[in-house]
Amino acid sequence: MLKEFRDFVAKGEVIMFAVGFIMGLAFSALVTSLVEHLIMPIISIPFGQPDFSELTLEINGSLIAYGSFLTALTVFLLTAVGVFFFIVKPYNIWTTRRGEEEVTGPSELEVLTEIRDTLRSRQD
Repeated sequence: MLKEFRDFVAKGEVIMFAVGFIMGLAFSALVTSLVEHLIMPIISIPFGQPDFSELTLEINGSLIAYGSFLTALTVFLLTAVGVFFFIVKPYNIWTTRRGEEEVTGPSELEVLTEIRDTLRSRQD
């Protein structure tokens, strides 16, 4: 069992996972800062406050803090947009370009012509 674990770690998959996790945490902190310190203050311009936590509803003595939910929802949506535009979209563009470069090579006609010429030279 220990040998299997050592082999698993030696493959580099754990290291790549750890690097991805650490980068994800760093990016999360970056997006959180962007949302909390730049975007939410801009949202506060028309609403008068940087979040919606003051929005509450009281029914029969129970306080429903729906504003906190709206703030969390806004942060989540803005984070999702940030992840999409700064990670997913560039990655998709990069993999598409990389795939096109790998596919680029001799065309089918060029390969067939080369095979034909090779066969002709063997017959002579």
